[in-house]
Amino acid sequence: MGCFECCIKCLGGVPYASLVATILCFSGVALFCGCGHVALTGTLTILETHFSRVTTDHAMLTDVIQLMQYVIYGIASFFFLYGIILLAEGFYTTSAVKELHSEFKTTICGRCISGMFVFLTYILGVAWLGVFGFSAVPVFLFYNMWSTCNAMNSPTFNITSIDSICVDVRQYGIIPWNATPGRACGSALGEICKTSDFYLSYHLYIVACAGAGATVIALIHFLMILSANWAYLKDASQMHAYQDIKLKEERELQDITARSKECLNSYT
Repeated sequence: MGCFECCIKCLGGVPYASLVATILCFSGVALFCGCGHVALTGTLTILETHFSRVTTDHAMLTDVIQLMQYVIYGIASFFFLYGIILLAEGFYTTSAVKELHSEFKTTICGRCISGMFVFLTYILGVAWLGVFGFSAVPVFLFYNMWSTCNAMNSPTFNITSIDSICVDVRQYGIIPWNATPGRACGSALGEICKTSDFYLSYHLYIVACAGAGATVIALIHFLMILSANWAYLKDASQMHAYQDIKLKEERELQDITARSKECLNSYT
């Protein structure tokens, strides 16, 4: 076999569907974790500077944000390993299918592992649907502030007192009702929207939400791939079982034929 034929054979054994899903999963998780981590820090800075200047008022929120940042570290590490494992499983299953008519044997343990990955990926997909919905909440809150600031700065906006336009973050349950000042009105609200922390956090939350959506799509892709691979392994196992039975019957028939010839020879 030449170098070209060897390369073609190697390329034929690459699980391209699993490879695409792995790249999409890594990209989505990286966007969600990286952008989400920075956006949470910027959100805390905005709240401490403009909405809750007393440390005790937002102490619980600070602990929650720090906990979420540690969870982000764990999510990134877990999905890095899980994506590699699923890619390796794709290589294993592709090899099993490619070698369907050779000596390659799929074991019950291999099929059980494939089934376990199907179940685990389904659970993770449902969980990431919740993460995707949760990541849309800060996008909605920041969009409300951004649209309010744009409305105040619009020349078509007709109002006698700009100071009557306020955004109160206490109503969202982010900080307690006794937090001071708790809200921003008029020109103060406009200045918040012009800060780099607000601008960066808002767009990072959008990218993090998009990353969570990409991860959901990747997990759905993985789920379809794993389900198909499990079916392929099951068919391969049944095919090998059929071939073993057929080979055994052929050997028995050959033995019966040989004994019949021996008996006929001895009789004659």
